[in-house]
Amino acid sequence: MAIKLRNEYGPVLHMPTSKENLKEKVPQNASDSYGHKQYPANQGQEVEYLVTGTHPYPPGPGVALTADTKIQRMPSESAAQSLAVALPASQARADANRPVPAGGEYRHPGAPDRAQPAGAVVMEGSNAKNSALMAKKAPTMPKPQWHPPWKLYRVISGHLGWVRCIAVEPGNQWFVTGSADRTIKIWDLASGKLKLSLTGHISTVRGVIVSTRSPYLFSCGEDKQVKCWDLEYNKVIRHYHGHLSAVYGLDLHPTIDVLVTCSRDSTARIWDVRTKASVHTLSGHTNAVATVRCQAAEPQIITGSHDTTIRLWDLVAGKTRVTLTNHKKSVRAVVLHPRHYTFASGSPDNIKQWKFPDGSFIQNLSGHNAIINTLTVNSDGVLVSGADNGTMHLWDWRTGYNFQRVHAAVQPGSLDSESGIFACAFDQSESRLLTAEADKTIKVYKEDDTATEETHPVSWKPEIIKRKRF
Repeated sequence: MAIKLRNEYGPVLHMPTSKENLKEKVPQNASDSYGHKQYPANQGQEVEYLVTGTHPYPPGPGVALTADTKIQRMPSESAAQSLAVALPASQARADANRPVPAGGEYRHPGAPDRAQPAGAVVMEGSNAKNSALMAKKAPTMPKPQWHPPWKLYRVISGHLGWVRCIAVEPGNQWFVTGSADRTIKIWDLASGKLKLSLTGHISTVRGVIVSTRSPYLFSCGEDKQVKCWDLEYNKVIRHYHGHLSAVYGLDLHPTIDVLVTCSRDSTARIWDVRTKASVHTLSGHTNAVATVRCQAAEPQIITGSHDTTIRLWDLVAGKTRVTLTNHKKSVRAVVLHPRHYTFASGSPDNIKQWKFPDGSFIQNLSGHNAIINTLTVNSDGVLVSGADNGTMHLWDWRTGYNFQRVHAAVQPGSLDSESGIFACAFDQSESRLLTAEADKTIKVYKEDDTATEETHPVSWKPEIIKRKRF
């Protein structure tokens, strides 16, 4: 503020009232109230305090420099004082030539709002300018939709290492998990019983997905391998070779036979499922690509990376359409809303919601202060974020209201430090929520059928959300 006052009002506040007493008012090497020296233009001569169309009072945009407009005189002392005296903030905003934009946005000196002649004051009758300078009402969060709380229903054990990924098959009969014990396990969804174990990876399995178009299961891991399993024979039928480092995630395109994988080698790759050919290598990220998602609509591929950016890709050209740089820390999770044309990204700094197709920012979901590893959302608008410290937050998608926080106890015999959620997913009916955790278990959550709006009210108060108006 001191710099702004000095730049904009300093010459005005210390302007001599007349040329006759200029030498008394501005002695040689005098200092202003901010401690900055003032040097007259010509020593020993009278100084003409005139500005010729340059800083700090530039001519208006598109105004020709004529004999009338070339020289702009400084405002009178009374006009200068009226710009600097401490008025009530709302009055100053209505009357001052340079209002502070609503929301506290900082505008750099020299921005377009300074392109008016000196001393210009909004007149009472100019309704258009008055309305533009009125303080805008701060937005408030609308009342969120009520969602029943979720409670722990079952804990499934069987893996010998961290459970890193999880996916539910389209028929909703079973689900599959991948683990740091290098195995892929298939479980019965209704009973939680182990149906099958698949071995073949030689390092941690980081991603699994079941195809909706064929009886295939795809997996990837830290051994750089991407495998296609035929579930009729329970064996690997294809390998997709090309990544130079650990493969962190994968996704299938919903309408065409295309597989997309992302890796620590800073690339994502697009594969033809049948021919095993690498169609495109999506390069542009400068650090490990942690998550990838596909959709049928444009843009068809979304990646999140440890370089803190999100990229929306053109599938046909294999090039970046949009790069989103709002996050300040690594983006480890991206989820697409099943009904809305929007998506969310998770990072230790915030969960952010975006609008397709150009990645317009919608809102921040703040409060989950941890390393967010996974996000999932159902069609009812329940967004779930799972973090490295074992906490799980549940949000209302539309308003960003955090209606529940869960921190389940670790499995008996595990260390407290093994409290971490690596992946989560809703089943196809969206009535069950499954989490893959660091204590080697899979936890199943269900909605609390006994909960009502009276027993679990929404603690929402609009007066708390309103920002102070000036």
